[in-house]
Amino acid sequence: MIDSTISVRPLTPAIGAVIDHVDLSHELSPSIVNTIRAAFLEHQVVFFNEQDLTPKTLVQVARSFGEIGYYPFVEGMRDFPEVVEVEKKEGEKVNFGGLWHTDTSYLQEPPLGSLLYALDVPPIGGDTLFSNMYLAYDALSNKMKDILNDLKGVNSAEKPDAALGRTHRIAEKPKQAAEIITTSAHPLVRTHPETGRKALYCSAAHTMNIEGMTVAESAPILNYLYSLQQREEFTCRFHWKPGSLAFWDNRAAQHNALNDYHGCRRMMYRVTLKGDRPA
Repeated sequence: MIDSTISVRPLTPAIGAVIDHVDLSHELSPSIVNTIRAAFLEHQVVFFNEQDLTPKTLVQVARSFGEIGYYPFVEGMRDFPEVVEVEKKEGEKVNFGGLWHTDTSYLQEPPLGSLLYALDVPPIGGDTLFSNMYLAYDALSNKMKDILNDLKGVNSAEKPDAALGRTHRIAEKPKQAAEIITTSAHPLVRTHPETGRKALYCSAAHTMNIEGMTVAESAPILNYLYSLQQREEFTCRFHWKPGSLAFWDNRAAQHNALNDYHGCRRMMYRVTLKGDRPA
């Protein structure tokens, strides 16, 4: 059942929708959950504004849509370990997630989705870009689709640009884990387990090479795929305000947190949902 009192407004023709007339701080009815999930699957990322959430209520919202997962490198909050604080301080130059990526694709079972809630944002800048990986796949020629269907990308947490963005956060709140698998091979084209649609699944942040190929041999193919993923007509741009929340589908979208607000603080809470192995 869909809740007709909720407004879902597409942000661009390609990706993203703003959802109005819902207060996430209250318990969500089944019809509201169904409406949000339908919009999430259709638009790949949904946005809410003017929300008043605590770590506790953010966790409750996340649990309405799946089982909560945990970020492998950084400890969550003491009382709410499900919640990771994503902060760029006034004096820092490197931000967290400041390049095109899908979250933790180097895990064997990457997350289904992520929820990011804004507490403190810069007066100008700090927007996030999102891109539709269904459209990136659809833009391929039939021959290229055939070629990619049999290939896997090797994804690693150690790719330098992505690793740099988390280095000092690990130093501040390192996670004590017995063993973290930071390299996994996944299909370059994955089939979404709920929609059945095919999407490109590689990223400039985490994909090192194509399985069975060297980095040099892989580069022409991967760089072409990255260029498709970043085409403007496949994207949307979200401007954060305190109380904004974004909920995106890591199986069908990529995002890029713009790092254009040096000298200002940006503080967010993030929760991720457990996913499955891409196929």
